[in-house]
Amino acid sequence: MPLSQRAEPYPHWTYTHPATGDQLLLVPERGGLVTGWSSAGRERLYFDAARFADPALSVRGGIPVLFPICGGLPDHPLPQHGFARDRPWSLALLEDGEGVRLQLCDDPSTLALFPHPFRLSLEVRPQSAALEIRVRVENPGDQPLPFSFGLHPYFQVTSLEEARIEGLPEQVVNQLTMEPATSAELLEGLPQGVDLLAAPTQQVRLLDTARGEAISLETTAPLDLVVVWSDPPRPMVCLEPWTAPRGALLSGDRLQRLAPGEALDLLTRYRLTPA
Repeated sequence: MPLSQRAEPYPHWTYTHPATGDQLLLVPERGGLVTGWSSAGRERLYFDAARFADPALSVRGGIPVLFPICGGLPDHPLPQHGFARDRPWSLALLEDGEGVRLQLCDDPSTLALFPHPFRLSLEVRPQSAALEIRVRVENPGDQPLPFSFGLHPYFQVTSLEEARIEGLPEQVVNQLTMEPATSAELLEGLPQGVDLLAAPTQQVRLLDTARGEAISLETTAPLDLVVVWSDPPRPMVCLEPWTAPRGALLSGDRLQRLAPGEALDLLTRYRLTPA
């Protein structure tokens, strides 16, 4: 069976690609979370299983989903990065067997925080040396649906000192201060912790120089802003596609708005390449 339920090392579902043997580990009841992606015989995602065991703590690892906001909104009831990463999702095998579908819909608890009906679907497909994620956001309501969307994947690196980022533009935003900065200046501090937002015009690559490997983030508008985040001493770097910057629900900056009955499709892909 491509999709099976397992109890160890924590309760999860495992999807195994029938042709390549690449695997996904998923915990749909904890935010539709992909906790593992094994490709070419090696786990690519960082995942703190000990922290995950305490539901009171935020997750550090896997691929959390950011919706209906990215970042936080001061003095607003929506939690940091929205509520999608805290809600139970449904999980099913794709019709062609080439991946899985995760789905989330509004309910009374989401409507209390965000008074907008929605349907959110992720198709997660392991491909040859790649991971493709297709997203569909639908508005089943009778009023416009405003939102931002993002993914927050944690990638393993040998160490932060061995990690490099390529493809960022010269000018970025330092999200620790919300001030403009140069990418070169901020990336010097990757081992000490960095949180930057960029609007790249090319693929952004995370290189692990010790392993001679890289992960390239392929973006498609409007899911084409990129956040780079490190959290020392954890040996991981987050390479995140966002549709909008922090605060977009209030500022309107790149905010997506779906008319009643409208849907938006988003696409991103992570590709493994030599460094």
